[in-house]
Amino acid sequence: MTRILHRQIHATLPVASGGKGIELFDRDGRAYIDASGGAAVSCLGHGHRDVIAALHAQADKLAYAHTSFFTNEPAETLADMLITGAPQGISHAYFVSGGSEAVEAALKMARQFFVETGRPERRNVIARRQSYHGNTLGALAAGGNEWRRAQFRPLLIDTHHIDPCYAYRYREAGESEEAYGLRAAKALEDKILELGSDTVMAFVAEPVVGATAGAVPAVPGYFRRIREVCDSYGVLLILDEVMCGMGRTGTLHACEQDGVVPDLMTIAKGLGGGYQPIGAVLLSRRIFDAFAEGSGFFQHGHTYMCHPMACAAALAVQEVIERDRLLDNVKAMGAHLARRLSERFSNHTHVGDIRGRGLFMGLELVEDRSSKEPFDPSRKLHARIKREAMARGLLVYPAGGTIDGARGDHVLLAPPFIIDRAAIDTIVERLGDAVDAAVA
Repeated sequence: MTRILHRQIHATLPVASGGKGIELFDRDGRAYIDASGGAAVSCLGHGHRDVIAALHAQADKLAYAHTSFFTNEPAETLADMLITGAPQGISHAYFVSGGSEAVEAALKMARQFFVETGRPERRNVIARRQSYHGNTLGALAAGGNEWRRAQFRPLLIDTHHIDPCYAYRYREAGESEEAYGLRAAKALEDKILELGSDTVMAFVAEPVVGATAGAVPAVPGYFRRIREVCDSYGVLLILDEVMCGMGRTGTLHACEQDGVVPDLMTIAKGLGGGYQPIGAVLLSRRIFDAFAEGSGFFQHGHTYMCHPMACAAALAVQEVIERDRLLDNVKAMGAHLARRLSERFSNHTHVGDIRGRGLFMGLELVEDRSSKEPFDPSRKLHARIKREAMARGLLVYPAGGTIDGARGDHVLLAPPFIIDRAAIDTIVERLGDAVDAAVA
């Protein structure tokens, strides 16, 4: 009998006992292709020798030192590397233990920025429906997935939400992508004016929506217009790249493909590749300067921030990605994955949309393709697909509530960056069999 409070109390889980490359192994000797990287985490796969060696070396030197007394070499070196590769204007990094902590810190940075600059009336946060920004109370309040928020709503700060940029569901017949993007972005301006432009502190968005909608990218021009709106009204732009960032879409940061620079950016998951828990906020020079020229400190902190072991792992992961030019493979294998998914599912009766960027792809499942009607939520199709995929030695990341937090199902794929065509072909073949079995 387990003494762990598992996610699903009545579930019987296999015991993971090892991993190598793109595969995980359970205690009974079964192998599973990790086609989702857990939750888009394991970008280098499992058991990478260089990362393990870096962890051994760091453990021999220093495991932990509290940041109220010391900085440490791995954290300083990692920050230098991240800022060198960051969008222009990003100047500093703040290291935490995961994505939720990163979003929480970013929200506090946005608030303190306006306090430091004499505008304490700026307090409102705007985000998008069907977004996910983490499970701490602040991050959950920013997120727009109603199923996750519902029972905790009395504990959440007031936030405001607009429709996502979700072309499959919201673009009108005959409307160009560019026209739809401008219309979708106008919702932000309308909400700012509704709330009062001098009360809004930040807009939070995922460049490619991950866990709650299934790899939904914005249409061209949307984020450029969002940036213009934020600048017009003095609103900070926070981009949440916890799931879609750090190379997952083919560029180090997903927002590079949208041609925008945020004021604050959150990263995690692929930052450390699962070898240690780590996340970060990357902040712009003007945010840093407001703190430096004002109170001189950021009123926040965690026990394990800038953790030497976590930073050493992340540094090793990022060095491998750069040294081995793995983003080139993400682009090449991402194109192959998109092509194979199209070949297998573009005419599938119950696949309404195939979308994503790089090695971050999603399928949306529908009862009827012509009407886009989702499956009855009581069928729990996403759970069936997960079960059928695992039975075939495949790990994918399915979820329900794609449309409004209650209806709709999708499957997310986020395989490791070190992958070849044969492995992708196997993933698509097994996924196809799992989907067919689940909808039967």
